[in-house]
Amino acid sequence: MKNPSSKLEHRIILDWIRQYSSVLDLGCGDGELTTLLVQEKQVRAQGIEIDEQAIHECVAQGLSVFQQDIDTGLAEYLDKSFDYVILSQTLQQVKKPDFVLKEALRVGKQTIVSFPNFVYYPARFQIFFRGKVPVTPSLPHEWYETPNLHFLGISDFIEYCTQRKINIKDSAFIRKHKRVRFFPNFFAEIGMFLISDEQRTEA
Repeated sequence: MKNPSSKLEHRIILDWIRQYSSVLDLGCGDGELTTLLVQEKQVRAQGIEIDEQAIHECVAQGLSVFQQDIDTGLAEYLDKSFDYVILSQTLQQVKKPDFVLKEALRVGKQTIVSFPNFVYYPARFQIFFRGKVPVTPSLPHEWYETPNLHFLGISDFIEYCTQRKINIKDSAFIRKHKRVRFFPNFFAEIGMFLISDEQRTEA
């Protein structure tokens, strides 16, 4: 049964993940997504989170969560030890996104990444016309309290994957709870990617 309060972003992730698979959720927060995956896809889930209050919330829901700073790496996990590693709204908040993403790709057979699109058109207009750091629904914090450390657009991430020879297996783009089909770098609030370090095979 669908959870009517779940976000479209979470529904797309649920669609991407196979039933009964193993999942490592990096920066799992209060466990909302992890709980959905356990309930609807019966995954074997494990979370990593640095915030102590969020960990308590996860544990109260019966989730397996460890306190750790993912910027230090995932050395305790073997290569390809999870079917999926998830970085949902996490990549832009870590200090070393390149290192964290490499570790996620090493540990996971597939990796799911989602992030706010910092060049979404209302953000561009706020910078151009107001001359101020933008505040939008997907970027709700003022500059002095934002958890975001890195600012990237959808095209930036696609270019990054091309440079690193990362395989983009699927993607989705969201604006106001609807999917964006055209010019996502301009019109989408959130970018989502299903990636792996397995190279495409030529036909």
